[in-house]
Amino acid sequence: MKQQTAQTKTKRGTPDFQLLILTLLLVGFGLVMVFSSSSSIAIASDKFNNDALYFTKKQLMWAIIGLFGMFFAMNIRFNKYKKLYAPFFLLTTVMLVIVLISGAVLNGARSWIHIFGFSLQPAEFAKIAIILYLSALITKKGEKFRVFKTGYVPVLFIVGFIAGLIMLQPDFGTTFILVSTCGLLIYAGGASMKHILGSILLVVLGGALAFGANSLFSSMSPSDTTTAATAEQNYKIGRIQAFLNPLSDINGGSLNLYRSLVAIGDGGMTGSGIGQGTMKLHYLPNAYNDFIFSVIGEELGFIGSALFLLVYLYFIWRGIIVSLRCPDPFGTLVGIGIMGLIAIQAFINIGGVTQTIPVTGVTLPFISYGGTSLFVMMVAMGILLSISRTNNLDVIKEEKTKSVTVQTQTRTSPALRSRESIRRIR
Repeated sequence: MKQQTAQTKTKRGTPDFQLLILTLLLVGFGLVMVFSSSSSIAIASDKFNNDALYFTKKQLMWAIIGLFGMFFAMNIRFNKYKKLYAPFFLLTTVMLVIVLISGAVLNGARSWIHIFGFSLQPAEFAKIAIILYLSALITKKGEKFRVFKTGYVPVLFIVGFIAGLIMLQPDFGTTFILVSTCGLLIYAGGASMKHILGSILLVVLGGALAFGANSLFSSMSPSDTTTAATAEQNYKIGRIQAFLNPLSDINGGSLNLYRSLVAIGDGGMTGSGIGQGTMKLHYLPNAYNDFIFSVIGEELGFIGSALFLLVYLYFIWRGIIVSLRCPDPFGTLVGIGIMGLIAIQAFINIGGVTQTIPVTGVTLPFISYGGTSLFVMMVAMGILLSISRTNNLDVIKEEKTKSVTVQTQTRTSPALRSRESIRRIR
């Protein structure tokens, strides 16, 4: 009997190969597009050693590191993340504090720290840390999570604390992504809708008051101490004006969005071909990062862009299916948080460069240039693949049946109710 129990504990399921292959395909496609969008800029600049592969080699290095990280995370039993979330969350919080004190400033934000020769962005790690933390906390609270004071408020406090640290950098785009992902997790965890709607109203009012107070103090302060703050405020207002009318100032605030739309429009139905785009040639800023989808649109055209989006949507759908099939509520919430994070960030990136929403300057997951972002996303997929390995274990079929029986006797969250109806989907 003991020997049989030991074999049950050591037996491992196979990962969801569709999800694994799709992840590798997206990373590979991202490397191709990073090369296509950055080679002409890198080869013409002494800053990048006149090396056409400057950005591609760095992205490839992070892809390889991320691959090891993904397989490492995939081979950790997902239930162990219930114990690992606490030290990981604490370490990430410390990094967020350190970056505010001694972080490197880039594009007006203090978001980077240097460790062992690597430049890291702690806010990227915070996305996964808070998903694990909230998933564990909501699962532990169970039905008590619906109680406002003892269940909902502590979760809200944690989200507000981490979001505040990131906002101080300041990094509005990452803050919005993190808060939106947490909102999705809170809803999936079964929070009361009146609590959620109240929180949304509070965030909107708080943001409006903060923006108004910032404008007031900026106008009352000496001009020599508010130059940077005023410039940043004007920059944000310019993005909103560009969203409302991209033709309003094509030589100023709406230049980036205008050129992005021109690039996508020039692609037509079939595109100019990979590597043949022209807007990336010192016309489109950050073509290998924030505006990489514009390059995809120009070089692959409507057909290629649509195919890419379909693959991306299927990837997200597959991840949600894997999450909902998990027999453990913790695994379900973690999976939904990870796929929600990817979907929200992709929507903000693509929506910004296509004038669907104002530009916020965030990366397109797995595609854009950015080492920390790529590494964190691949590790996150490793966690989800670990969940899929548990789903594929034949030895937990009996546990699944027991789980269904118990859950039908108690109130379940929207995510857990949906999970039961599609658990057998492969």
